[in-house]
Amino acid sequence: MATQLRIPVLDVCIIVGYILLVLFIGVFASRKTKVTSQVFFLAGRSLPWGVVGAALFASNISTIHLIGLTASGYNEGLVWGNFEWMASFTLILLALVFASFYFRSNISTLPEFLERRYSPASRSILAFMAILAALFIHIGMSLYAGAIVFEQFFGINVIASILIVAGIVSIYTVLGGLKAVVLTESVNTVVLLVGACLITAFAFRALPAHGIHTLAQFRAAAKPDQLHMLQTHSSAGLNWYAVFLGYPVLGVWYWCTDQTIVQRVLGARTEVDAQLGPLFAGFLKILPVFLLVLPGVIAYVLFHGLIGNNSNQTLPVLISQLIPTGLRGLISAAVLAALMSAVSAALNSSGTLVAVDIVKRFRPRITDQRLVLVGRVSSIVIMLLAVLWSTQGGRFTSIFAAINVIASDLAPPITTVFLFGVFWRRGTKEASVVTLLAGFLMGVTSFVLDLPVFGSSKLITDGLGISFMMQAWWMFCICSLIFVIVSLFTPPPAEENLKGLTWSNPLAVIFGPPLRKASDPRIVAALLLLAMIVLYYIFR
Repeated sequence: MATQLRIPVLDVCIIVGYILLVLFIGVFASRKTKVTSQVFFLAGRSLPWGVVGAALFASNISTIHLIGLTASGYNEGLVWGNFEWMASFTLILLALVFASFYFRSNISTLPEFLERRYSPASRSILAFMAILAALFIHIGMSLYAGAIVFEQFFGINVIASILIVAGIVSIYTVLGGLKAVVLTESVNTVVLLVGACLITAFAFRALPAHGIHTLAQFRAAAKPDQLHMLQTHSSAGLNWYAVFLGYPVLGVWYWCTDQTIVQRVLGARTEVDAQLGPLFAGFLKILPVFLLVLPGVIAYVLFHGLIGNNSNQTLPVLISQLIPTGLRGLISAAVLAALMSAVSAALNSSGTLVAVDIVKRFRPRITDQRLVLVGRVSSIVIMLLAVLWSTQGGRFTSIFAAINVIASDLAPPITTVFLFGVFWRRGTKEASVVTLLAGFLMGVTSFVLDLPVFGSSKLITDGLGISFMMQAWWMFCICSLIFVIVSLFTPPPAEENLKGLTWSNPLAVIFGPPLRKASDPRIVAALLLLAMIVLYYIFR
């Protein structure tokens, strides 16, 4: 039996109008440009820093974040905001440490960089891992999270929601490539921020009606430590030391080496744009703590009797209880914006990986037109596989926690080979291959041991008391040890093969050419770093 929609006609019109707008921008905005491989995969390397930063932010803030961060704010509080604020530090690393190498190398994919630094084998392994991450995390789980939202809001069947959104995103991503993706992401960023601001504003507005007039009253109504970013005894395993040790391992993988994210940097028009874009995104990442996590805390104060233990209902309850008709349609468009941005970003990057890192390597003489066709066809195939996987999303009790646990198992070897690759000239191609393979096997083993297939006990997290963040840290330490030992027992790389791929020393990142103007990426990075230190001091 078909489920009846529970959304007013005005809101339906707003949502449909937004979908048509996105389709128009994505399909017709790129019609004036011939879709070559450079345009399809890298937007013709024409993106200014503002578009790069907005696209980085939009491709990251998915529906999983909208649901997961509000739900996590409801459960544990601001401590989950560390995933947003710590991202600013890794975006500084992307801007100052990695972006220059990526841009100067004129690469199209991150696995291509590993081939230049190490070997073709390293490229193949990373491409395989990146495609898996795009399929299972970025696309599959995002589709399911979006479908859950629309089922809860409007009564639309989960499978129907998945198919509708997958179809819309596939149209403009497959036809227009990266240029269409980043143009729609720029629009989606604005809609997303406006929608999140509305939720936050209405949540604060509702506090006095519930007897909350002062900060002291708000603190008293919230859970203990719910308004602290840094905690010593976090029920979510996010103790302050776990955050500062474990998150950089995840953050370097995600923000500095993941094709879905870094592809926007590769499409920048200049090296300075490639550096300023991530820094702009770093400033934008300050906002979700106030626009997503904090509303979750407010939802606990206002509606914990209504939400109860079902924290995934936090965002739908906030919208249904606080947002009037009309604006509810705009908020729904913001949710749709987040979903489409994340899925289109991963879809385009995975198509790029298949075309550039797999097909072109085995068929180097393939024509430009056929390479674009391969990218399009592979994007469709990956989308179909992700749709099938997304129907299994109901097996996970917490999608947001699930993607971070998977990331903690996947990230350590990749972070290791990239960090040592740009900072240690002695690192060898043999060390890269051994570290990637050993780290991948460790990650799979860790995930299986911590997956409660039989019963509800997690052997590592519950049995050994090692949270997923600390698991990421210790696996990074093991991978680093493997990398160093293998490097020292294998022949060093030729110096001519390292030119333009490694830093002469770590301080060269900061003390490079003289500072000439206020827009120098190092000055902007220093301002972002100062802002983050001040914020952490205030919300410690």
